Amino acid sequence: MQQDRITLDVIRRNPKVKTYMEAANNQMKALGYTEHGFRHAGIVAETAQNIMTDLGQDPRHAELAAISGFMHDIGNAVSRQGHTDTAALMAFTLLNEMDMPANEIALVIAAIGNHEEEIGAPVSSISAALIIADKSDVHHSRVQNQNPLTFDIHDRVNFSVQRSKLRVDTDNKSINLELNTDEKSASVMEYFEIFLSRMLICRRAADYFGYKFKLVINGVDM
Repeated sequence: MQQDRITLDVIRRNPKVKTYMEAANNQMKALGYTEHGFRHAGIVAETAQNIMTDLGQDPRHAELAAISGFMHDIGNAVSRQGHTDTAALMAFTLLNEMDMPANEIALVIAAIGNHEEEIGAPVSSISAALIIADKSDVHHSRVQNQNPLTFDIHDRVNFSVQRSKLRVDTDNKSINLELNTDEKSASVMEYFEIFLSRMLICRRAADYFGYKFKLVINGVDM
């Protein structure tokens, strides 16, 4: 009998995954970071899958991109330091327990292990989709700090974004991150101060598909 494939829904319902993800976000909140829990994981999973689908990639690989997106920050349950490697190892253990085939696990953990701009690279279509999906999740709802007087630059930039949309433009072969921001909360220059390296890896990821990555803030191409 053919084994049922592991889907994103299976991952979402796994009690161990849920426990580690909740622990990961609790630690990030305690350290003063923006939200890295179920909201972020769900958006990154959906966005990564949509990118793959819009670009006509293999449907199963699109599902694996969603799984990678959902689990990519689970390593924060241990430490922010080296969380990409930790997340990849944790994902391996969890997916292996679920009897996911080794060739699929290999794709997922490679994507997870390469999603950070300092050390990562788009090593596959799944990896490229995850990078773009992760870095494009900037929005005021990610701010966990309840005191605006103590906002750091990451809080200010995220808090300033009122609308965020990632759009795949197949006609012009571009992947566009379109933001509407309130410049009273954070300037465009502050956005670039913390997001320049993230945008650079997004460009590399888009290039993997033969596309350009474009950042549009308040209707203006950056």
